Amino acid sequence: MPRAKTRVPSRERRKKILKAAKGYYGRRKSNLRLAIDAVAHAGQYAYAHRRDKKGDFRSLWITRLNAAVREFGISYSQFIYKLSKANINMNRKVLADLAVADPAAFAKVVEIVKAA
Repeated sequence: MPRAKTRVPSRERRKKILKAAKGYYGRRKSNLRLAIDAVAHAGQYAYAHRRDKKGDFRSLWITRLNAAVREFGISYSQFIYKLSKANINMNRKVLADLAVADPAAFAKVVEIVKAA
């Protein structure tokens, strides 16, 4: 039985790293040692920022809701408090989308909340 050589698998490993480093600046895209380090750091940042993205979107929804409810003379914090008091179980994503896409329906929600 012929001896197994590692030439093809090692080349594939190198190609995988260099493909992931494509578009990087300087030698990080072509030098294997620098590319390995750069790709590892990029993966760490990507992992952390996938989690940060959830908070970023939540703050965007809160900003949109605050702007939308201030047109009705109420602050965001009062709106959320009265929303829970009125037993309306809509999350911030849905409410922000409603405020942007269908202002008439959002106005009805705000009127119900103000009455509660």
